[in-house]
Amino acid sequence: MTRIAAVRTSFPPNRYPQAELTDMAARMCLPDGADRRLLDRLHRSARVDFRNLALPIEEYAGLDGFGAANDAYIATAVELGAESVSGAIKAAGLEPEDVDMIMFTSVTGVAAPSVDARLVERVGLRPDVKRLPVFGLGCVAGAAGISRLHDYLRGWPDHVAVLLSVELCSLTVQRGDSSPANLVASALFGDGSAAVVACGAERAAHGPAVVATRGHLYPDSAHVMGWEVRDTGFGVLLDASVPDMVRRYLADDVRDFLAGHGLTARDMAVWVCHPGGPKVLDAVAEVLDLPAGALELTWRSLAANGNLSSSSVLHVLGDTLDERRPRPGEYGLLLAMGPGFCSELVLLRW
Repeated sequence: MTRIAAVRTSFPPNRYPQAELTDMAARMCLPDGADRRLLDRLHRSARVDFRNLALPIEEYAGLDGFGAANDAYIATAVELGAESVSGAIKAAGLEPEDVDMIMFTSVTGVAAPSVDARLVERVGLRPDVKRLPVFGLGCVAGAAGISRLHDYLRGWPDHVAVLLSVELCSLTVQRGDSSPANLVASALFGDGSAAVVACGAERAAHGPAVVATRGHLYPDSAHVMGWEVRDTGFGVLLDASVPDMVRRYLADDVRDFLAGHGLTARDMAVWVCHPGGPKVLDAVAEVLDLPAGALELTWRSLAANGNLSSSSVLHVLGDTLDERRPRPGEYGLLLAMGPGFCSELVLLRW
């Protein structure tokens, strides 16, 4: 089986309490003198205490369009990506030249050459490394990325594969846009990266095994989450129905997926859940009937860092490996949801 050998995460150095970020959002998104009570309420209810930003807070006012924001994205993504990938490879007890495939996922900027290509020489990867840059999966991409690494390693069981996620959500917040969706994004999303090293069945590795994966794309739901691409960049689409989608579909998805392996939700020792936001997490806990504390690491990640889009579930996975590692033979479920609207489930066994 595929084994997750290491996870390493990185943040830009610019870290701010939520109150400062609320004031920044007011300056960016609201007209002068506008009533900011809705903004303040959304920021308080996000249950986020701190977030890291790609740039120092005072530099956002100088970003004069999508080009400037995307230039900042590329520069920061390469820095964070190099740190995460190098750290994960080292933690796995491997060398950069051992890596046979790298998948890069991000939905908060674009680059050609892609960020993974820019990292090959810098990190020391082989020039013949297989590269797969992926755009558009959004928040689900951390879970889906592990699934696709697993697919690859089933075909190449003697290989080593790396998943890199870099998300710089602060660079996508739209100036002069006081829509509820943009204000929610300004309250919830943060910046960071994560890298996962996975090894095929014929490579010696420690860590949880990927037993199986499943994705589900829900009908008539393209409007629920995504981007509206504008001249000014990526305008967020974030429908209020996201928690309702969780309640409608997730319980059946999880039950059917686990039943195929002779398991139920009660057999899961750990839940590695993407921190989509308070209403989403409440819905997940409700429909899966999770015990108190099952999502503690997810709630803690949300408070400490905000929602990092595709990187977040990998941060929770790293925390699980460091702090809540199950006993040998126990199971865990990694899950995330994202644009499509869709879910991705990854069954792990320690």
